[in-house]
Amino acid sequence: MRNLDITTLRSFVAVADHGGVTRAAGFLHLTQSAVSMQLKRLEDLLGLDLLDRSGRTIALTPSGEQLLAYARRMVALNDEVIGRLTDQAFEGEVVLGVPHDIVYPAVPRVLQRFNALYPRVNVTLITSNTRHLKEEFGRGAFDLILTTEPGAAEGSECVHEMPLRWVGARDGSVWRQRPLRLGFCRQCIFRATAISALDAAGIEWEMAVDSESDRSVEATVSADLAVGVLLEGTQPAHQEIIDHDNSLPELPVQHINLYGAERTRAPYVEDLAGLIRQGFAPVHARPMRAAG
Repeated sequence: MRNLDITTLRSFVAVADHGGVTRAAGFLHLTQSAVSMQLKRLEDLLGLDLLDRSGRTIALTPSGEQLLAYARRMVALNDEVIGRLTDQAFEGEVVLGVPHDIVYPAVPRVLQRFNALYPRVNVTLITSNTRHLKEEFGRGAFDLILTTEPGAAEGSECVHEMPLRWVGARDGSVWRQRPLRLGFCRQCIFRATAISALDAAGIEWEMAVDSESDRSVEATVSADLAVGVLLEGTQPAHQEIIDHDNSLPELPVQHINLYGAERTRAPYVEDLAGLIRQGFAPVHARPMRAAG
């Protein structure tokens, strides 16, 4: 008697849903080789080719399409039994990636509301820079990510727009110096935008701090040793927007983009995407004291 294994069926469904082994492996938190071995084991058990590997992308064979409906039902039934009979079992997991500078104030409220709706769904929040988040999302490491980008991007949905502002220490004066002293992290997505704007305006500049550490940059700007660029309303309490009276170039509006919402399968992931949209809709910049 041959018995189908739920683990192999779960991997098969993940590959079908995510369009390949790489993203399925990220979703399942397994290695690519582990997922490939499970698919091979399933095909060997059934004596059928379930995936058409002849093209550039993986597609289901007719046998694979027929199995997929059964596999979904079997995995769902397995998860229902475990959820009903195991008091402490999570009903699911969501991995959410957010740039550190837009975590507050919206994301904590979103997570709080989501936990009230789905107390047995585990949410893993990972903060990083936009470039890293997009790279890892492409590998299947995240269900949903938010990014800060100059405009709309393929596969994304804009949930909010926020202007970029020059920021400095409270009552600071370093912004008047030339060359203008800048403080940026090496991976900061706003860095190139700020430098391009200064070059276009013919303003000399120099990098006062060039670090991998956000805290190092924050401390340097807060000490009035450099100026930085942040989204309006996200600067820490010891910094403020510089009222430069057009002596610094204007900076563009940034889009907060959501990725992954269009490909979600689990209802709770769709609901988390909806809460993110709602959470950013009422976001407005806090009143600031401008540096004169």
